[in-house]
Amino acid sequence: MAHPTRNTTALRHALRREVPATLGVLADEQDFAAMRRYPSFPFDDHPAYLRATERLLRALTADGIHTTVTLFDPEDYAAYCADTGLDPDSRTSRTRYTAEIAARGARVPYTGQPIGRLLTLLVDAAVRHATRAYATLLLDEAGQCADCGQDIGRAALDQATATVLRILHLAGPGRHQLVCSVPAADEHLLAALRTDTRHPDHPDTADPDHPDTEHTGTAHLDSAEGTEFLTVLAAGIARATPGGLVLRTSTPGHPDRLHGWRLDHGRLVPLTEAEVFDAYCTDARTGEPLPPEPGVDYRPGFDLTPDDGHRSHH
Repeated sequence: MAHPTRNTTALRHALRREVPATLGVLADEQDFAAMRRYPSFPFDDHPAYLRATERLLRALTADGIHTTVTLFDPEDYAAYCADTGLDPDSRTSRTRYTAEIAARGARVPYTGQPIGRLLTLLVDAAVRHATRAYATLLLDEAGQCADCGQDIGRAALDQATATVLRILHLAGPGRHQLVCSVPAADEHLLAALRTDTRHPDHPDTADPDHPDTEHTGTAHLDSAEGTEFLTVLAAGIARATPGGLVLRTSTPGHPDRLHGWRLDHGRLVPLTEAEVFDAYCTDARTGEPLPPEPGVDYRPGFDLTPDDGHRSHH
């Protein structure tokens, strides 16, 4: 007859493997130093802390436990403890904070990446999450149109979606990368979207001189990347701020094609070929000219006027 204590222990271990884990990580030295003011925080060396973090992640994975990682922000943690009345110098408070920020913030699954690569992915995810959150706030603050009563943010998001689909349709088959840049009061919003479309009869080829040829392939705008991109573009449309959008299309056996537009009072206005060339061949930091990229065609933006569905809202 099996010993009841052994059965209980085995069941507890089995159940533990069914529970996912979330780990909050102090990504940089500054955040790590801020946590050292709490006596209950047991680490005093950031590189050693990261090595211990990586060993723990590997051990959890080896035990079959799915683990996600999120950024631990000491400043936000202190504010959280003040708001909730928790003792910040407590391991329990840290784990509770980690669980809550992971549910509402950026997180990355651990799949065996080296710790340096994992932190890069995590910081990138946090930046994208913050960009999307701020752009969403700008859309929410746009309110209703004084003329027609329509929700300006919702209308801008619909317009952004239609415009991006129109651009990708006109671009034709290929691998596409769009980058949208919108200045805002508190920060500069930047988002990128990558997607592929393929010709139905020749999935690995395209005719760059006839980009509007009918083709199949759907832009994955419902992905997290797509949602973030559309939200940033919609924020620029709703607030009628200046900004820009660039498209790079790659097809096998042909030079990459670059197109560009500027945001003007909520509309995307095509840049000329010369303006696209200047935009890509000028150092954004110094203003100095850069050499043209080899194997690249600089082309004007597509005229979107007939199909962008633009309507001014106030």
